[in-house]
Amino acid sequence: MHDRAKILIGLAAFLGAALVPVWANLGGRPALPTLTLGTKATQCVAPTAVIRATHMELLNAWRDEVVRTGQRTGVDGFGHPVTMSLTGTCLSCHTNKAEFCDRCHASMAVSPYCWECHVEPRGRAS
Repeated sequence: MHDRAKILIGLAAFLGAALVPVWANLGGRPALPTLTLGTKATQCVAPTAVIRATHMELLNAWRDEVVRTGQRTGVDGFGHPVTMSLTGTCLSCHTNKAEFCDRCHASMAVSPYCWECHVEPRGRAS
């Protein structure tokens, strides 16, 4: 019973530290950056909401399929055939990497490792 004050102070400190992420996010979700699409296509390989949420999984699946089986053609989210290629499919439409890819990745604080294997496109703003 003599340590009651110490226990209460310890619990308060623990709860305060545990709730910091909750307090930090009370302002709501940060706004997504305004992207310059720079696209010449009329339709992406999947609906916009799907691409925003899962494009990395899609690119990883494409990579695995191409590298492990040699299969370079797949089916997009609309049932149409598509070439599974970051540089040949995605970047052929989204031509300005700096204004499209880099801006969104920077705002989300992610560092994709695409360019460890792929050659960064030349002749495009980057």
